[in-house]
Amino acid sequence: MHLYFIGICGTAMGNGALLLRALGHEVSGSDDNIYPPMSLLLAEQGINILPGYRASNIDTANPDVVIIGNAMSRGNEEVETVLDRRIPFTSLPEILKREVIQGKNSIVVTGTHGKSTTSSLMAWTLESAGRKPNFLIGGVPENFHQGYQARPESEFVVLEGDEYDTAFFDKRSKFFHYLPTTLIINNIEFDHADIFDSIDDIKLAFKRVTNLVPRNGIVIANGDDPNVRDIVRGAFAPLATFGLSDHCDFRAANIEFTDHSSVFDVHSPGRAVTRLEIPMLGEFNVRNALAVTAAALHHGLTFDEIQQAFSTFKSIKRRMEKKGEFGGVIVYDDFAHHPTAIRETLQALRQRFPQNRVIAIFEPRSNTTRRNIFQRELAECFTDADVVFISQIARLNLLSPEERLDPDRVMQDLRDKGKEAYYLPDAAAIAEQVGEIAKPGDVVIVMSNGSFGGIHEMLKERLSR
Repeated sequence: MHLYFIGICGTAMGNGALLLRALGHEVSGSDDNIYPPMSLLLAEQGINILPGYRASNIDTANPDVVIIGNAMSRGNEEVETVLDRRIPFTSLPEILKREVIQGKNSIVVTGTHGKSTTSSLMAWTLESAGRKPNFLIGGVPENFHQGYQARPESEFVVLEGDEYDTAFFDKRSKFFHYLPTTLIINNIEFDHADIFDSIDDIKLAFKRVTNLVPRNGIVIANGDDPNVRDIVRGAFAPLATFGLSDHCDFRAANIEFTDHSSVFDVHSPGRAVTRLEIPMLGEFNVRNALAVTAAALHHGLTFDEIQQAFSTFKSIKRRMEKKGEFGGVIVYDDFAHHPTAIRETLQALRQRFPQNRVIAIFEPRSNTTRRNIFQRELAECFTDADVVFISQIARLNLLSPEERLDPDRVMQDLRDKGKEAYYLPDAAAIAEQVGEIAKPGDVVIVMSNGSFGGIHEMLKERLSR
């Protein structure tokens, strides 16, 4: 079957296309942003990418089914052509459900934060133990060097379960299509202000996906999060909770942080206390590891197999990823784009570098942080940074003045807390100013869910001078 992807160069769409090609389908697609790394990955697999969204692309490709990405909307020329010609179309989550997930043991990792890291760790734990899972992850796990794996003979499929909507014609969250038999819920906070009106709307989506888990499956939920506890109450499937609180079924205790790892005891039902070590820092990564431990034990793995996987886990790109040391200044990159993620990332960095000056650089790019929803929280989440840079709010002109984040107020709030704070127009201006103030021994961390104008290369060049 020839599958044609409109918007193929997005991370999820590209990895999904590669996964479906590996399962034997003919795949092609189009995009108006054809750039590395996804364009190179697709080209290496012989997948033809047509530039732009033109009606003529459909004639050129002559597909059996069109997969329409969730960034596409009515008015897109290719989308209109597909509708006009009555060509069969669907969404990426739905085609994955039909071609990859049905009949498998589907382990779906959900939550506002930690989905990519936890699903990568879950996939690697199964792989390390010889279970060879299928998976699709919205990042690049360094153990696999790609965000997908096709193993049709395996009983397992691991999926990053995004609560974002599916497509313009299907406004349900993506994870509804993933048929979870094991559902991990890491945490629930307000996010995606462009599609959810309130935290109650988000909780309703999670409640509904929880109700899809069969009675012979399992829900593995963060017992420390009150929003998660609310939505799993009365779940039809068996429930296991994880966290640091005494009431959790899988509990971490005696946590210690070394320079490069987190070590903790695991208390679990009917098992001896076991000490585990994960080569990642931060309390949030301890929780991620606990969730994977609970799921792995449920599926028959031993603590020895789990520790072997943890010991060899290489994290995921753009999650506390060290980019290098330039002029004596260490530079990290992180995907954090929500106040909670920013706070936890900086806490972990502070644990790693308790005596160093930390310079935090943040791009308010997501549809939530561009708005004033987190006006107060953004000023409070930089506690563990000494210097804060915030770039000009992305696509500011698309928001009404009443909706916009007020950066001047954020700056003043940060300065009132004793922080050195800068609001600068772009990556180039920030890199130049960082170069002016940075000293050997400083630690710089860049936080954005986009490319941030190539700021990492700019920092490398400026700091090296």
